Amino acid sequence: MLRNIKISLWIVLVGLTSLWVFANVPFPDTMSGKTIRGLFIQYSGVIGIGVMSIAMLLALRPVWLEPIFGGLDKSYRLHKWLGIIGFGAAIFHWVVTKAPYWLSSLGLIEGGHARGGGSHLKSNSLNQVQAFFDSLHGPSKIIGEWAFYGLVLLIILALIKRFPYRLFAKTHTLIAVVYLALVFHSVVLFNFTLWTKPLGIVMGFLLIVGVVSAILVLAQQVGKRRKVEGTIESQHYFSKMKVLETLILLKVGWKGHKSGQFAFVSFDKKEGQHPYTIASDWDENNPRIMFITKALGDYTNHLPEKLKVGDKAIVEGPYGCFTFTDDAKRQIWIGGGIGITPFISRMKYLFHNPKAQPIDLFHCTSEIEPDALTKLTADAAAANVNLHVIIDSRDGKLNGEKIRKLVPDWKSASVWFCGPIGFGKALHKDLLKNGLSTKSFHQELFSMR
Repeated sequence: MLRNIKISLWIVLVGLTSLWVFANVPFPDTMSGKTIRGLFIQYSGVIGIGVMSIAMLLALRPVWLEPIFGGLDKSYRLHKWLGIIGFGAAIFHWVVTKAPYWLSSLGLIEGGHARGGGSHLKSNSLNQVQAFFDSLHGPSKIIGEWAFYGLVLLIILALIKRFPYRLFAKTHTLIAVVYLALVFHSVVLFNFTLWTKPLGIVMGFLLIVGVVSAILVLAQQVGKRRKVEGTIESQHYFSKMKVLETLILLKVGWKGHKSGQFAFVSFDKKEGQHPYTIASDWDENNPRIMFITKALGDYTNHLPEKLKVGDKAIVEGPYGCFTFTDDAKRQIWIGGGIGITPFISRMKYLFHNPKAQPIDLFHCTSEIEPDALTKLTADAAAANVNLHVIIDSRDGKLNGEKIRKLVPDWKSASVWFCGPIGFGKALHKDLLKNGLSTKSFHQELFSMR
C-alpha cells in the first residue's frame, strides 16, 4: 500500500501544479525578475496551503480512507509527507517573499518594497468584495509571517523523535491554529480573478475542507464517536523483556475489531493517547481487549509502575487494515520484537475460526522469557501455526535466505511484517528481488509521528 501513498502524493502535487499552470498561461512574453518572483510566490503558496489542507483532513483519522491507503498507519505516513512538503513550500514562499528586502539591505538592488506575487493588479472596476480583500493585505501579511514562524517551530518539534510523545501530541494540535491563520493569509492574498477558474474552485474546496477539519481538531472531536471507557482487569509484566500485558474490560459501545488492528488508549488525561496494537480477538459476549506494550520510550518505560488493576482507560478505535485478508495459498508472518502483537491476536482468532491456509510465524527477538515463550507456543499450536522463534544471539538475524530455506514454497505465500522499519525494508527488498510479488508483501507502519 505504500505505492498507493506515493501515487496519491504525486496526484496531489501534479494536480495542483497543472491547475496553477493552466490558471497562468499564457505566461508573459518578457519574464522579468519581478514577474518570476511573483509566479514563485503564487505557486509555493498554492502548493503549501493545498497540501496542508489535505494533511488537516487526514488528521481527523477518516476511517473511510483506510481501504484506499491500506490503513490509518499509511494515512499518517501520507499526512507526514504532506506536512513536510507543505513545510518546504512555506520556507520557499517566505524566502522568495523576503529576498528583495534582504538584497536591498545589502545594497545589491534598489528598493525592495515591491509587492510580491504580482497577482493583485489594481483596477478602476474593483468591486466591493475585492476592495475589502485588498484592504486586508497588510494584516494578512503580518499574520502570515508570524504563522510561518509558528509552523517552523511546531514542525521541527514534530520531527524530533526524542521530543516526548505527550508533548508532541499537544503541540501538534496547535498546527490547526497556525493553519487557520495561513488560510486567512492565503484567501486575502490569492489573486482575486482566479477564484472563478479551476484552480480557485479546487483551492476553495480544499480550504473549506481544511478549515472544517482544523475546527474539529481544536474542538477535540477527532475519534470521539469511536471512544469507549474501560477498566484494567489484569496485568502481567515480563520484566526481562520489559513487556507489559494489560487486559481491559470495556463498557458498552465497542463495535468489535479484527486481528491486526490497533487503538489509541488513554490511561491518564495529562499524558493523553498512545497507539497500541490489539493483542486479542473479539467476543461480544466477553468484552475484553488486551494490549501488549514494550518499554520503548519515556512513557512506556513507566507503565508497569503507573498502571494498576481497577484504573480507568479510554480506548479509541479500531483502526488499521493489517488484517490478514487475502487469498494466498499460504501466509508468512514476521514479527520483530513487540511486532509480534498483531500475530498473537490473529492466532487467538484462528483458534475459534480455523482456516486451512498454512501459516509460518517467525518471531525475531533479542530474548524471550520462558513464560512468554510458553504462551506463544500454546497460541501457535492452538491456531495450527508453524512457529519459528529466532533469537538474535543464538540464531543470527532473520533474512530472506533463511525464510526461503524454511518455507520452500514461499513464492505462493503472502508476507505479513510488523516490526522495525529498517528490518522490514531489508526483507521487502530481498524477497521482491527474488521473485515475490509486490502486492504480496504487507507491512504495518506503526509510527504515528
